[in-house]
Amino acid sequence: MDGSTTQATRHSVDTASGRIAYTEQGAGPVALFVHGVLLNAHLWRHQLDALSDIRRCIAPDLLAHGDTQIANDQDVSVTANATMLAQLLDALGIDRVDLVGNDSGGGIAQIFAATYPERVRTLTLTDCDTHDNWPPEAFKPFLAMAATGGLAGALGAMLADKNAYRSPGALGPAYEHPERVSDETIETYLRPHVRDAHRTRDLERFLAAFDNAHTRNIEAGLKSLRAPTLIVWGTDDVYFDVEWSHWLARTIPGTRRRVEFDGARIFFPEERAEAFNRELRAHWLSAV
Repeated sequence: MDGSTTQATRHSVDTASGRIAYTEQGAGPVALFVHGVLLNAHLWRHQLDALSDIRRCIAPDLLAHGDTQIANDQDVSVTANATMLAQLLDALGIDRVDLVGNDSGGGIAQIFAATYPERVRTLTLTDCDTHDNWPPEAFKPFLAMAATGGLAGALGAMLADKNAYRSPGALGPAYEHPERVSDETIETYLRPHVRDAHRTRDLERFLAAFDNAHTRNIEAGLKSLRAPTLIVWGTDDVYFDVEWSHWLARTIPGTRRRVEFDGARIFFPEERAEAFNRELRAHWLSAV
């Protein structure tokens, strides 16, 4: 069977890091999907829909993203987000997961896997923060703009004119076909960040906390990670060169397969969903 047997539902649960919002679909062993900066659980909608026949798919909204609610002084670094994932699993009574990460979520997934290897049944990494490759050069102008107080205005401009989001100066380079990104998807991603000044400030703090020391510090943990690992990379990513997929494959001894999607960019879980879902399904079933 290939495809959804249930409908996706939204939930939230209290943890020490905050009230964590998440989308859930399906039944069976748990697959945990971790999105990256500026996005939320919506990134994984095609995976949840297609793979819920063999997995209980859970996609949380990170700290400072989506509908997750946090205190003003909550740490929002990538390491804090990895800790939050463990707290989320504890709150839901979940022991082990098939872990999947993209972009900043891939760095968070690596930190989680290196810190809690016993909780990772399998690992899948796509184009993402790795070792010292971030923040990527192509994203540094956005970080600089946010650091000088321009984030609220930039988010407002992209919401007012969705083509601004799709433009080369914004998120357009993250997509193979930015013109196909719907207005509804852009609303879903960005609107939570401007609901109030507190939420915008949370995102500013998330961006300000970018520091690749977090991923450099877990290299030893990755080198001892035996969880069956799949690495899937888009070859046309302007943020994370495909060389980093080779680095991960060399570093993680549990790596079983490294796949390149020719011409794909960082948000290929949306644009190349069918091909990616085939890889995930095969990876999970082969690891049984």
